[in-house]
Amino acid sequence: MRERLTVAKTMPEDAAKAALAGRVWRPDVNGPSVVAIRGGNVVDITATVATMRDLCERPDAAKITREALGESIGTLDAMLLNTPEATRDPKQPWLLAPADLQAVKAAGVTFARSMLERVIEEQAKGAPEKALAIRGQVEKLLGGDLRKLKPGSAQALALKQTLIEQGAWSQYLEVGIGEDAEIFTKAQPMSAVGHGMEAGLHPRSTWNNPEPEVVLVVSSKGTIVGATLGNDVNLRDFEGRSALLLSKAKDNNASAAIGPFVRFFDQGFSLDTVRRMDVHLTVTGDDGFEMTGTSSMTEIARDPADLVGELIGKTHQYPDGAVLYLGTMFAPTKDRGAKGQGFTHKVGDVVTIHAPALGALVNRMVHADKAQPWTFGTGDLMRNLARRGVLS
Repeated sequence: MRERLTVAKTMPEDAAKAALAGRVWRPDVNGPSVVAIRGGNVVDITATVATMRDLCERPDAAKITREALGESIGTLDAMLLNTPEATRDPKQPWLLAPADLQAVKAAGVTFARSMLERVIEEQAKGAPEKALAIRGQVEKLLGGDLRKLKPGSAQALALKQTLIEQGAWSQYLEVGIGEDAEIFTKAQPMSAVGHGMEAGLHPRSTWNNPEPEVVLVVSSKGTIVGATLGNDVNLRDFEGRSALLLSKAKDNNASAAIGPFVRFFDQGFSLDTVRRMDVHLTVTGDDGFEMTGTSSMTEIARDPADLVGELIGKTHQYPDGAVLYLGTMFAPTKDRGAKGQGFTHKVGDVVTIHAPALGALVNRMVHADKAQPWTFGTGDLMRNLARRGVLS
């Protein structure tokens, strides 16, 4: 990290009131623990809830996070210092992504602005130099303020028919303003990286970007129990060449970042807080490049609760629950190199995603084949917890 991770820069503005839980790797037990963040202390509550999945299934998750007896295993400041790979002492604890057994899912094309960029990617066939001209054509064709268009409404379906007749319909418009949302698998359970860790880009990608998002935490019953932040790292060139390359564009080693902690809903933090939230992005590069942006949840086309309703229900069950990226309105167009080619990452970029009620998620970008490999899976977790005697 270019700057030291600190408690002040990591925690929510009202951290003293927040029920915050996460995960920490403990070298002394050779495995992860569920922890509660209480002030500046990190408290291991694995004896009460063996996994984050178990905590998220409890109707009193916020109360457990605040009150469950546990073992103090160090200060948050020390763990933040020890989390980045470059400065890590492998004998001391470090932070992990605050999700374990949950499915890692994402909703796509949920904001009008990012929907336009997906259409542009499709038309550009993965070539960034074509984007500028195509952007003007697409905006002229669609016209109007698509933020006011409710997906699946009579007005949206009428626009769809008009665009079909003009030969201008797109698969991205289908999920952006059509009846059905795009819900896809972002990554496998246990594979996400957390705050302060390296995030991965496919080494063959030449056009890519961060996607700053709110991530909802959902129980197996479909109850939204809390939220955190996420970076849905995206390869614009891969997906632009073919939508069938979505899995390669989205699911690479270290390409799903989640953190810093799950904030559970309570009297002071609710889904309505999420609906009003602004998510801020800063990218700083070793080359001196800096880019900022803001994604306002007030502009989301589909309500977060509706997206969860499409994620889980009678046609889709997740017995271990899920975390759901809600999508972003932020699709960077600021030129980094040649005019008209827009933004793409360079190795070493530091991406900071921040929301006052959730804190900050910071990751340094590397090629996915250079990021720390994912080697600790579900089987390893179960065997580790069994040896520690915390499974019930």
